[in-house]
Amino acid sequence: MFKLLFLFAVLISSSNAAVQDFCVADLKGPESPAGYSCKNATKVTVNDFVFSGLSAAGNTSNIIKASVTPAFAAQFPGLNGLGLSAARLDLAPGGVVPFHTHPGASEVLLVVQGSITAAFVSSANTVYLKTLKKGELMVFPQGLLHFQVNAAGYTSVAYVFFSSSSPGLQITDFALFANDLSTKLVEATTFVDEAQIKKLKGVLGGTG
Repeated sequence: MFKLLFLFAVLISSSNAAVQDFCVADLKGPESPAGYSCKNATKVTVNDFVFSGLSAAGNTSNIIKASVTPAFAAQFPGLNGLGLSAARLDLAPGGVVPFHTHPGASEVLLVVQGSITAAFVSSANTVYLKTLKKGELMVFPQGLLHFQVNAAGYTSVAYVFFSSSSPGLQITDFALFANDLSTKLVEATTFVDEAQIKKLKGVLGGTG
């Protein structure tokens, strides 16, 4: 009986095993919820598994004084289907990554320069807040609102790692005020006064 159970377990394990080593993204095709289709294996090279884009600082000359340089499947084809990705975060003095979510992944942030105040909010509206120093990490569970703010008087840098090759992103302020919903509807659904909504729509490019 034990031998039969062992054989059954082996068969089940074998049926769930990967049938190929990797699936380098074919960026000429569309991306689906399951990722990109696989590049022809005869055209795969070592360069598909190497990405140097995180070595350079990003441009923080923008409204949030921040830059996120992604290393997702679209930039780093070798990640396709592997369930992980990375990014570089540069925060100038006063820089902030506003409240946002990643619907497709959890996130780990590693500070490598300066210090960053970061937090996430649970579904029970509990805030988990910490100022991180060089060498410290913080995890942000999938789908929960979170933010990062420069806590140093100079540029802070972090590397971010995700549990998906395409984690997705929705910035709350842009979702609320960069759209074409009428100001009246935004006011009714956010409890923000009309004048402030119009001001924010003007700053973020919304209409209505």
